[in-house]
Amino acid sequence: MIRRLFWLVLGAVLGVAGYRKATAVARSLRPAPPASAIAGFAADVREGMALYRGRQAQPPAPTLEGHGRRGLPAGRAPGAPPRPAAHHHDEDKDGR
Repeated sequence: MIRRLFWLVLGAVLGVAGYRKATAVARSLRPAPPASAIAGFAADVREGMALYRGRQAQPPAPTLEGHGRRGLPAGRAPGAPPRPAAHHHDEDKDGR
C-alpha cells in the first residue's frame, strides 16, 4: 500500500513538473502579439466600458410606465342574482 502511494505521488509530481516545462517551452516558441494589437484591444475595451457607463448612468424606467390605471372591478348591479360560490378544495394539485 505504501509503495503504491509513493508511485502515485511521484507520478503526480513528475506529471505536474513535465506539464509546466512543456508549457514554458511552448510559450517561448510562440511569437508575442505585436504591441499594436494589444493597444487596439485596450482601445476597444475602453470604448465598451464608456458605452456601459453611459447606459448605467441613466436611471431605470419605472416598471409600470405607460400602463393606464384601471379602476376596481364593478360590483353587482342592484337586484342581480348573487354569484355562485367558488368551490375550494384542500388538495394542492388539481382539486380531485
